[in-house]
Amino acid sequence: MRHRLLVPGAAALSLLLAIPAYAAANADGHGTPGAPGVGDTYYPESGNGGYDVSHYDLRLKYQPKTDLLEGTATLLARTTQDLSRFNLDFGLKVSEIRVNGKKAAFATSGKHELEVTPATPLEKDQQISVVVRYAGKPSELKIDDFTAWARTPDGAVIAQEPDSAVWWFPSNDHPTDKATYDISVAVPDGTQALSNGVLASQSSKLGWTRYNWRSDKPQATYLTTLAVGKFDITTDTTANGLPVINAVSKDLGANEGSAKASIERTTEITEWLESVFGPYPFNAVGGYVPNVPARYALETQTRPFYGRKAFDRGTNVSVVVHELAHQWYGDSVSLKDWKDIWINEGFAAYSQWLWSEKEGEGTAQELADYVYAQHPADDPFWTVKPGNPGAENQFDAAVYDRGALALQALRNKVGDKVFFGLLKSWPTEHKYGNASVADFVKFAEQKSGKQLAGFFDTWLFQPTKPAAAAAKRAFGAPQAQVAQPKSWKQIAATHEVHGH
Repeated sequence: MRHRLLVPGAAALSLLLAIPAYAAANADGHGTPGAPGVGDTYYPESGNGGYDVSHYDLRLKYQPKTDLLEGTATLLARTTQDLSRFNLDFGLKVSEIRVNGKKAAFATSGKHELEVTPATPLEKDQQISVVVRYAGKPSELKIDDFTAWARTPDGAVIAQEPDSAVWWFPSNDHPTDKATYDISVAVPDGTQALSNGVLASQSSKLGWTRYNWRSDKPQATYLTTLAVGKFDITTDTTANGLPVINAVSKDLGANEGSAKASIERTTEITEWLESVFGPYPFNAVGGYVPNVPARYALETQTRPFYGRKAFDRGTNVSVVVHELAHQWYGDSVSLKDWKDIWINEGFAAYSQWLWSEKEGEGTAQELADYVYAQHPADDPFWTVKPGNPGAENQFDAAVYDRGALALQALRNKVGDKVFFGLLKSWPTEHKYGNASVADFVKFAEQKSGKQLAGFFDTWLFQPTKPAAAAAKRAFGAPQAQVAQPKSWKQIAATHEVHGH
């Protein structure tokens, strides 16, 4: 995964510090305003307090020629406090909001806050519906001089991290509030609309074709995607009957062959990952490559996004392994706070090492030896702490490579039986939930029967190169004596896909 970083500035930090006082206001005795952020360490303005969303129903219409997006979003939620007012994260122009069927007042504030005041205050533990009507041109919406909405020659794409929802639907935009989705999109005939999950139905009327997609398992807002354009679409099923839907833009030019050759391995890779991580957690799988001049890839749930330029150097199966591994590590089990990025990226990166081992192109230990040897003790690589890298280093190469190195060190410490048991039991026992690095440390200690806090501190939180002895074996050979594994060039090519 990859994304530009929205590092919180002084104003954002002030907002975070102000949240407790803001929530405490109770002048009218009929509830308090929900907080304008969940208090995330890196992105304090992300998400909102006072409610949990269970389902999003998005009914959209998009005209590629003008970039006009019209929408009606229905959110089903439960209040977690008495609410006089609550916020949604959204940036397009809103024409009407109804809460429980009644018109609500609304105003905007901050960079993407939509403040909603219901006709009557809401009580705690109340089931509510929120209907938002809106329209606008997403590519013209700029937050910190950036838009996550990418126009293409024949449509548009939205796939970014950590923020993307604010450009196309109102939400509680933080991974700790996951929900199911129905996404219905009307586009001009001859154009297709792709989203998450399975295609429930499709119909045409008066020059427009409507695609109805359903994602029936909990899904984070940033993992929700939309692509409009003209695609070559292939379908398949895995050995377990899971629908596989892949799509490649019809105008990728020289990259078309390598893109197709890469993502058409999705069925095979998914079946292999099930043997490593356990049963696949969602109702569909696949991938798509639109004509976006981007190098990055993103693990959008059930249907990862791959930028066209990710295949500039030819096929890259390793990046497909990485994004599909995220379906377990990052999508099904999502982080609690963006500082916990290692429980997403460290495991997805290590899956590439396991794929290399399976393909006979270098064992995970050989890759670990190589990575360890390539970075001397004074290399800034070791100053990045995968367990809490800081917003500015959230997608640094060290989070991936040092993060994977930590897992190989863990494998050596606890043995293959315990280690591979961990890889399967973690996504099984935390399915559809959220977890932190600290949660994984406790989990590993419980399953292994070993005290591992010091071990994880060395590998994930110390800004220094761990001693070779800490790895139990190897990792200590001089750089010149460590051969480059055959798979390394393709793995290294994904660094550009995941880097800044």
